[in-house]
Amino acid sequence: MARHRNPLHPELPPVWRMADNPGEAILRAEAEAVALENAEVRDRFRALNELEEQQQERRGVTRRTFFAGIAATMTALATSQFVATRAAFGAAPGGTLIHVFLYGGLDGLALIAPADDGYLRTHRPDLVLPDEGSIPIARNFKLTGAFAPLKPMLDSGQVAFIPGVADPRLSRSHFQAQDACNLGGLPAETGGRGFLDALLDKLGPGTTFRSVGIGTTLPLSLVGRNPTLALNTVASLSLNGDRKFREPTANAIRELFTGIDHPLEDVVASGLSALAQAAQMSATPYEPAEGVTYTGPVAGAFKELAMLIKRGANVRVATIGTGGYDTHENEEPHEGGYLYRKLNDLATALASFYTDLGEQGNDVTVMISTEFGRRVAQTGSGTDHGHGGPMILVTGRNKRFSSSLLGTWGGFDSLVRGDLPEFNNMFDVFGSVIKARFDLGDADVASIFPNHTFTPMQLFA
Repeated sequence: MARHRNPLHPELPPVWRMADNPGEAILRAEAEAVALENAEVRDRFRALNELEEQQQERRGVTRRTFFAGIAATMTALATSQFVATRAAFGAAPGGTLIHVFLYGGLDGLALIAPADDGYLRTHRPDLVLPDEGSIPIARNFKLTGAFAPLKPMLDSGQVAFIPGVADPRLSRSHFQAQDACNLGGLPAETGGRGFLDALLDKLGPGTTFRSVGIGTTLPLSLVGRNPTLALNTVASLSLNGDRKFREPTANAIRELFTGIDHPLEDVVASGLSALAQAAQMSATPYEPAEGVTYTGPVAGAFKELAMLIKRGANVRVATIGTGGYDTHENEEPHEGGYLYRKLNDLATALASFYTDLGEQGNDVTVMISTEFGRRVAQTGSGTDHGHGGPMILVTGRNKRFSSSLLGTWGGFDSLVRGDLPEFNNMFDVFGSVIKARFDLGDADVASIFPNHTFTPMQLFA
């Protein structure tokens, strides 16, 4: 008798009876074993739900019994390879906002600087932007030649820069400043919730890909109560394991979490929807618009977003993070140098992205920030941590900036212990971009940034 038992599950017939072909018999046996095991776990969930209702109604269930039921159910679920990916449904108007964070602290004066300035020549002689190759912008400033790929968009009013951006709560610590920038304030003020997650409350429900973080981990700006996807590539959003078992596994998961009267039912249904949409979008290799190429990690992130936008994923908020801007030495902002190449890669990726999007990029705004600026004076071949960093804004053709240099600039007479001060508040800039992109009121925007009095800025023409 033992010779005929099915090793996968005692309730199944012998494997050899399940199909004529041995390979098909094994696959069918495995699939049916998974279905039986899932049914058992589903029954446990239903029993747990009943326990929960009895405990809430004080029908003789103790906390000990209730939590014992939870432990048993979670142990069963731990064997599943499915990680819940939540999603919301329906579309929200207002275009797309992409927040790019430059980790490390970009030296703003290596990006934009007053032209022919004596103070800069004295205090950072090796790091002054050269006259030759730099691009003139408004108010007698010049822009690094590394941004030449964006010159057509700059000339059409689609690119702008803001100097001296900071907040009193930002320190010179990378970790503290990065957290505060992404949360929209201090952790104690925000409850650890990101400012973009708070924004999602104002935008209402959306599609599965309404909120996306491109990268290995979800940035703090998107952490909170709203559903968000974190992924390196759309194609990577899939169930693990052998390809031939993915559909049976998804079906088994769907059966397991259907009709259980539990919050996980919606979570799993949404996650399976995300997996299905990702599989559909990545089934056909993505081909950018003619003449567009994406080279490098930053460009690759923009390529994923371009695919999502062009294939109708209705992305409303997205993030990209990129590092390497902590230039204590060998900063080299001149053509061919380290920071010049970093900025050129960023500008080239942005130019490729908007060219690739074409008409679909008309309602897309990119907001680029960093945790802090750097000190005005050079230290050897680089710069130390400072304040008053820069921001870069890029937008589609449906909006135009009022100038290529926005906000307040107080000059070098206003330095505070060698640093640019806060000429423009970071969260006023964030809020003003959000307000214009999504047509929100001042009160809605103000609620996104706790313990900050929002003062709108005039950014767009």
